[in-house]
Amino acid sequence: TGQAKGGTKMTSEQEARRAPYVVEWRDAFKVNIPQVDEEHHRLFTLIKALNLDTVERTVEELLEYVVTHFSNEQAFMEKSGYPAFEQHLQLHEGFGAHVAEFLGCGEPWNEERVQEIRRFLNKWLIGHIMAHDLRFGRWYADNNKGQSAPVVEVSKDGSVPQLQVINKSPQMVLILDGEELVGAKQNRVV
Repeated sequence: TGQAKGGTKMTSEQEARRAPYVVEWRDAFKVNIPQVDEEHHRLFTLIKALNLDTVERTVEELLEYVVTHFSNEQAFMEKSGYPAFEQHLQLHEGFGAHVAEFLGCGEPWNEERVQEIRRFLNKWLIGHIMAHDLRFGRWYADNNKGQSAPVVEVSKDGSVPQLQVINKSPQMVLILDGEELVGAKQNRVV
């Protein structure tokens, strides 16, 4: 056991709380949607960067990135028709409320508080990815079979001048004049 302030001995539990709680990105966290995986990896990097010297700047950057990630992930889920989208949205909102409560308590930053937020963020992120985001990744793989922008008929009769391209990808799709759209009842040139 180590020494606490004032020369008293720390318990092993107190030592564990003071030790940095660092979790590295692992391939096991991949949901196999490249943008989501990249954003998750970035979140782990930001959490790992939390330290007492830069905590305010890092927390601000982390919160901005969490908003970006949640917005991107939610848009991706909604656009792809994910049936558990509303429940997933509630999980994100619950996370935001918990972090706001933690940050709003007004306590000054110290090493223990930095470790406490790092521990919470890592545990929440791992649990969320493993229980919820991986479920979405499996659903997405099963329901999108590689079609990020399928071409479908506008009407059942297949009106030649009209069809619809449904972009299920988080990336924008650019369709150029002269490009052939493959799908629907017949292929068409734009």
